[in-house]
Amino acid sequence: MKRFRILATAFLCAWAVSPTPVRAQRPAAAPACDPDNGGLTLPAGFCALVVTEGTGEGARHLVVAPNGDIFMSRRPLGTRPGGIVALRDTNGDGKADVTEVFGNGNTTGIALRNGYLYYATTKSIERVKMTPGELKPAGPAEIIVGGLPGTGGHADKGITFDERGNVYVNVGLPSNACADLAPHAVAPDPCPLLEDGGGIWRFKADVVGQQYSRAARYATGMRQPLAIAWHNQTLYVVMNSRDSLDKFFPEKFTAQENADRPLEPLFDVKEGDVYGWPYCWLDAQTNTMVLAPEYGGDGKVVGRCAQYKMPVASFPAHWAPVGLVPYTGTQFPQKYQGGLFVAFHGSHDRNSGLAQTGFNVVFQPLAKGKVSGPYEVFADGFKGAKPVITRNDAVAKPNGVAQGPDGSIYVVESNKGKIWRILYKGASK
Repeated sequence: MKRFRILATAFLCAWAVSPTPVRAQRPAAAPACDPDNGGLTLPAGFCALVVTEGTGEGARHLVVAPNGDIFMSRRPLGTRPGGIVALRDTNGDGKADVTEVFGNGNTTGIALRNGYLYYATTKSIERVKMTPGELKPAGPAEIIVGGLPGTGGHADKGITFDERGNVYVNVGLPSNACADLAPHAVAPDPCPLLEDGGGIWRFKADVVGQQYSRAARYATGMRQPLAIAWHNQTLYVVMNSRDSLDKFFPEKFTAQENADRPLEPLFDVKEGDVYGWPYCWLDAQTNTMVLAPEYGGDGKVVGRCAQYKMPVASFPAHWAPVGLVPYTGTQFPQKYQGGLFVAFHGSHDRNSGLAQTGFNVVFQPLAKGKVSGPYEVFADGFKGAKPVITRNDAVAKPNGVAQGPDGSIYVVESNKGKIWRILYKGASK
């Protein structure tokens, strides 16, 4: 009994002080997967179970504690508050059977660090002290950063932490090219919106009462880099690129050209980097940065775009990347270890009756911190069997992706707040 108490105390202390989730060994008996994998299509050897059928519309990101508890952020809906939904499986069958709700506000980014649950609203970064084993905090929230720009479109905030005690947050902008423009319009140059948004900001993770300022800007030239993660001493973001090429410039771009370009880029972000939005976008036809039509481009001219840092990888147009997690576990095969999982919410800007695409989770391989191959669709089937003509036709839209303590991957979608857990059971004999 004494030895058990010592081990239990050591585990709880590790949760309270570790800056990243404590790694646990894979349980001897993983829960059984659903016969149909909860409707998902997965690579050979993988299976999935539905943790909860839904916690309500508006689910955003999620994080999994060392004991398996799930904390999920959500937006307000009608009279229902936003805040955090906490879920627990008490009998080990992999299904959540206890739910708590706390906090308020339109929340997105969420993380566990040093005994605190951090979360981002559209206008702040906050944290609450979590006692290991408790599903709901007893104390009030502390505001780490206040005053973040958070009105209009692309107000959602993702957060991530480095090893030096910093927290990074995206500040997105709502427009396609600097301002809400009419067709054929010329955009402001330089773009004044970049002074207060369109990039990544950095703050101290453990200093209460900080305020947003331009001085804290870390990198710029990104429309909405919501999918954000720190991995192997590198900040990775996947950006939502622009829309409406054919709508604003029908003489230059067809509906099909708009559907296929520009790409959604993956950046490895360093302090001071500039990535070129709104002046430029990554073209699917040439894999180069080309000048935006609002700045005189025709989809071919490179011009000033040659000066900006190129992405390290890219994904199809309009897939809408919203969640990103590095895989640091060992449950999955070697090829997945050290790579990135990206959740795509799905397109809405493929016009003229073209089917919408995305609505999946992809894997981007990395080796020694470098992209080592093309992305692979890892989890599919979220949208359902029928073609999706408008985004609302999708049965489910992936929004958040997280790693569990045993190396499982969890995915939450935003229509109903449904959560899946994906496990590797090995290749069939």
